[in-house]
Amino acid sequence: MKWQSALPFSLWIALASSVLGVAQESVSSSATVTVVVPSAQAVKPVRMGCGIMTFDTVPGWGLRPDGKSSLPSTHGSVVIDKAGNIYTSTSEGVFVFSPDGKVIHNYLGKDYSNIHDMEIRDENGTEFIYGARNNDAEGIKFNIANGEIVLRLKFPEESGLKLTKFNPTAITIAPNGDIYLADGYASNHIFVYDKNGKYLKYFGEKGNELKQFNTCHGMTLDTRYDPPRLLICDRNHQPKGRLVHYTLEGEFIEEVVTGLGNPTSVAIQGDYVSVPDLMGRVVILDKENVIMAVLGHNADPAQRRNFNVPQEKWIEGIFSGTHGSYWDKDGNLYIQDWNVSGRIMILVRVKQ
Repeated sequence: MKWQSALPFSLWIALASSVLGVAQESVSSSATVTVVVPSAQAVKPVRMGCGIMTFDTVPGWGLRPDGKSSLPSTHGSVVIDKAGNIYTSTSEGVFVFSPDGKVIHNYLGKDYSNIHDMEIRDENGTEFIYGARNNDAEGIKFNIANGEIVLRLKFPEESGLKLTKFNPTAITIAPNGDIYLADGYASNHIFVYDKNGKYLKYFGEKGNELKQFNTCHGMTLDTRYDPPRLLICDRNHQPKGRLVHYTLEGEFIEEVVTGLGNPTSVAIQGDYVSVPDLMGRVVILDKENVIMAVLGHNADPAQRRNFNVPQEKWIEGIFSGTHGSYWDKDGNLYIQDWNVSGRIMILVRVKQ
């Protein structure tokens, strides 16, 4: 059996440089690619997973030339645009990486800070990011080309609810443009707006019963089904975290999988779902929602679900509090940890 990695050319250069401890490497193919990786990052890739869900880490990806993280603290999400650029949200705003791990742009300031969850959507040739801003009590939509915020979703007073707190944790969009905003750190209602931001309804409530949420933390449109469904991370449901399916009308369908730790978000590519778990791992499910692989598991209880793991204590291939993930077109995974030093990692898919 022969294995090879589905790694883009520029990422192979970064990987080779980090393994050899080379400060700068220029390689010619159709173009010259220069990747700066500090010699201190002479760390070998770590292989994880199994079968068709086997991955290699890329040491040094996303770090500055001095070896430090390019990011402020991370408590957010990852998405990828059509050009292959990677967007990750932080306490200070959204940072954009090229595929080879360099910061090429950012959206900083009060309008873009503290985006807890993001989804990216192509609408008639224009790409928009939708974000749930927990600390700022709103959902937003902005144009990735110029950063223009075209929509803000505030607490809908017309719902008739008398909430004292509104703290959105997740956002997703239906095929018709309806927007779902989960108030996961407060009421555990999921609010529904039309594509123009007009409030439509809400569903869900806080609790540990079958049709209740105890921190509806992450959410996406589950396109593995026809018609598509909402796939929701019920992070703190007792006795263990779980994933659940709801219709787009807000009706409970089923428990998808139970017995997880603290599932934080879900990302779908084809038949597969990546589920970051705050307990320091990423779980991969297939279309039947069977666990195919567990990635980056942290065996140290002191580091799991721990925001305060500084960069000098990071371990290659081991996570501390995985929070966001996204698949690129080649099936590689980009993972963000909930981390004081700002951590984002790439896992490159190993193919037979």
